[in-house]
Amino acid sequence: MKLTVIGCWGGYPARDGATSSYLLEKEGFLLLIDVGSGALSKLQKYKAVSDLDAVIISHYHHDHIADLGVLQYAKLIEYYVKGANKRLPIYGHTADQASFQTLTHEYTKAMPYNPKEELKLGPFTIQFFETVHPVPCYGMRISDGESVIVYTADTSYKEEWKDFAQGADLLIVDCNYYAGQDGTKAGHMNSEEGARIAEAAGVDTLMLSHLPQYGDIHQLVIEAKKHYKGNVRLAEEGAIWQS
Repeated sequence: MKLTVIGCWGGYPARDGATSSYLLEKEGFLLLIDVGSGALSKLQKYKAVSDLDAVIISHYHHDHIADLGVLQYAKLIEYYVKGANKRLPIYGHTADQASFQTLTHEYTKAMPYNPKEELKLGPFTIQFFETVHPVPCYGMRISDGESVIVYTADTSYKEEWKDFAQGADLLIVDCNYYAGQDGTKAGHMNSEEGARIAEAAGVDTLMLSHLPQYGDIHQLVIEAKKHYKGNVRLAEEGAIWQS
């Protein structure tokens, strides 16, 4: 199982960057997790849009779906140029019906997931976890039968994350705030909170993502290491994790 960070900024992309988006692949199956601002341009450094087998959306805030519309245009242009008329499935929750319906376009199709049930996509099995955020949002535990990646999406601190992330090989956490800052109202975590989850869950690697555009983001790693003894990585576009 291979994960490539396509976008890692929170809110809006830093210069030449992109907001939340991650490419997961195994055995030729490509799953794009969230489609943030700038993600479509960054994605094409590694794979063609036509290579995608499925897309899954954690929630409908702009920094996670901003490039959804241009992805849909890309599929439409693919049809015009190549005659490729296979519709790309885009999975999303239905708690916000209006936003869910926007996942459907000429060559994309909205596909509902039930957060209370497992979802199987290609070689991946996905379990969902409701986060603490101003809108309905779902984190994911993704397994290929050998390794496990947990993606918190956007969330403020919640004790239950420790159980949901238990034993994960990679934990990608919302780290929109520095140590001592309180992101609860905005629905985000700081470096200390993500690290405490990683330590209690016994994960192998902690990746700090959904990063702030201010301050020295490398400080986040220093802060996290005070609470977590394992491997800490700072997300950056193009970073690869592989099991």
